[in-house]
Amino acid sequence: MSDDINAELLAAVRKLTDRVEGLEAEIKSIKLLNAQNVPEEVVVAISAAVAAYLGHRAKRRQAHFTRSAAWQSTTRASQHDRTPPHLR
Repeated sequence: MSDDINAELLAAVRKLTDRVEGLEAEIKSIKLLNAQNVPEEVVVAISAAVAAYLGHRAKRRQAHFTRSAAWQSTTRASQHDRTPPHLR
C-alpha cells in the first residue's frame, strides 16, 4: 500500500514540476516582452488617449515666472489641496 501512495506522490510531484517549469518559461517570455523600452512620448500619448476616452478634459496650463506673493500663496494652497487633481 505504501508503494502505491509513493507512486502517486511521485507522479504528482512530476506533474507539478512540469507545470512550474512551464510557468517559469511563460514568465520569462513575458519579461522579455516587457523589457523592450517604450519611449516616454508613446506612454504619454497612450495615457492621453485613455483619459480622453474616459471623458477627462485636460486643462492647458502655462508656467508663471513671477515673484508676486499672490501667485506663491495660490500655488502653495493648491499643493496642500486634498482633492484629486482631475477634479480641480
